[in-house]
Amino acid sequence: KTPQQGAADAPATRRRWITLGEALAVAAVVISGLTFWNSYQERSSSAAEKAAEKQAKSEKAQTLMLSATQDGRSLRLAPRDSDQAIQGQTIAFPTGLGPDAIDTVDPRIEARWIEAAAAKIPKAARRSSGDARLPVAITTRFVSGGQTYTDTAIYDVGYRVDEGLLDTDVELLGLSLVERGPAKNAQARLDALWKRRIGPQS
Repeated sequence: KTPQQGAADAPATRRRWITLGEALAVAAVVISGLTFWNSYQERSSSAAEKAAEKQAKSEKAQTLMLSATQDGRSLRLAPRDSDQAIQGQTIAFPTGLGPDAIDTVDPRIEARWIEAAAAKIPKAARRSSGDARLPVAITTRFVSGGQTYTDTAIYDVGYRVDEGLLDTDVELLGLSLVERGPAKNAQARLDALWKRRIGPQS
């Protein structure tokens, strides 16, 4: 090349290098942005997972499931979750079967309560064979994770009637969950359930 050509090519070369430098700078900014976004996404995902885990623990702490064990003439009630502790219960029966709602700090269902209710069931609605069941609404006050909660649910009390010559004995068999709901509607839900089961009575 002539000296004139070399001098003419120099600015063009410099322009190409400047353009390449700018491209590298832009690439660095893009990479930095992507790295920041990826880090942000990871933090957001981790925070969401922790929040979901905390919510799940909270829901578990507030959800009570009762279990029952036979103890002579009663069912002893206890939470299935060992981290929960029952403070007291109110047990309600279908209207007309009585007794009135029973408050207790000793979680249990006694056979005599079921006997009193079963004696008031119309004969046409009684089971002729197999195990019988009576729905009751149980409102439980319990402690879990240092917090106090209230749970209301309808449970079926399973029982068997032994009709002797002199009296009628009820053998309690167990407890099964029917449905959950707010305490203020428990009696109405319980009565509606019982009416559906026994059907229209003359």
